Amino acid sequence: HCHGRTIAMATQLIMLLLPLLARAMVAMAPPARLAPLADLQLRRATDGADVNVETLLSEQRRALLVLGTYPADFNMVEYLQKLRHYAPALREKGVERTLVTVNGSPESCLKLSTLLDLPEEIELFSDPSGAAGRAFGVSRGWLPDENLSPYLKLFGMLFGLGAGGTLPSVIAGYIGNPWGTADWIESALAQGQAAGRWPNTALKLDESGAVVSNSFDELPLVGSWGRRPLELATLRLQTMIGVSLAHWKELGPTDDRCLTQLGGCVLVDGSEVKYEWKDSGICGTANFEDLLKAL
Repeated sequence: HCHGRTIAMATQLIMLLLPLLARAMVAMAPPARLAPLADLQLRRATDGADVNVETLLSEQRRALLVLGTYPADFNMVEYLQKLRHYAPALREKGVERTLVTVNGSPESCLKLSTLLDLPEEIELFSDPSGAAGRAFGVSRGWLPDENLSPYLKLFGMLFGLGAGGTLPSVIAGYIGNPWGTADWIESALAQGQAAGRWPNTALKLDESGAVVSNSFDELPLVGSWGRRPLELATLRLQTMIGVSLAHWKELGPTDDRCLTQLGGCVLVDGSEVKYEWKDSGICGTANFEDLLKAL
């Protein structure tokens, strides 16, 4: 009788542990798609510790990895502004960790984090040479292997050369989109205004920095659009003046290859890739509404 009870208890214990064991086994096996990144070492900005990418991704089941650009770049700033806004929604969807590679020094990562008031859960890793992005397969921009000035290459990319999504992404910021989403734009504008960056008249904030009113809501005919004309362009102007240009010395690239290299992101759930994006051009970052839908 006692022997039978022991067997029954052991069986119940095994049944309880099986889901946990299965979860752990899945978490230990990052997707094969990320194999090229497995051996890369990144430096965590907060403590300077060198961490293996495969180890980072195997420590949890569901994680978002953003392969960023250099700190002063529009795409890098836009990814972090989106992450700051969408962090609660990502948590609700079970994303256990948000990892971001930045093509700059640990000091520039921390500077950017301070400027954008990022929560601690957004973990920044220094990758000055952009090796992680290239291993992932992001675009290297226009004529990456030609012996030309990187600034000339960047100039060409502004007109869509080697970056076909640049002009559509930039123009979209001016003309708006009736079916677009602007919540993250308002959040980023509010953070920028509270930090003293210009333009600073789009929103009315209270003493705590919360939005009281948004002048784009009052635009005739288009005020009810999902994303109003000039709304995103205003945020990008605020970023350019108050972040990129104002802090170029601290946030500019230290490796010329990174001046034209674009970014991307990948959302992993155990050994499965749920969402993947590679930037289509300057300002052509991932749509986080699509990313959330993938979950």
